Amino acid sequence: MADQKPTFEENLQQLEDIVNQLEKGDVPLEQAMSQFQAGVSLAKELDKTLKEAEAAVAKVMTEDGELKTFDPNADAK
Repeated sequence: MADQKPTFEENLQQLEDIVNQLEKGDVPLEQAMSQFQAGVSLAKELDKTLKEAEAAVAKVMTEDGELKTFDPNADAK
């Protein structure tokens, strides 16, 4: 069975766990540095996922089936 990529929620939970451990301050320096690096990597992955979702949501389907970028000010004119 192939390894599945963790979900957004799983990555977020892992990042929260890392932050909680680091905030306690009782982690050896080497382990803290490793966790910090993992946290930064997770944060970048989460940011990428959010930006992709935002881009997908920002598209709307026109009446003829074409995708276009959503413009919230288009109806205000």
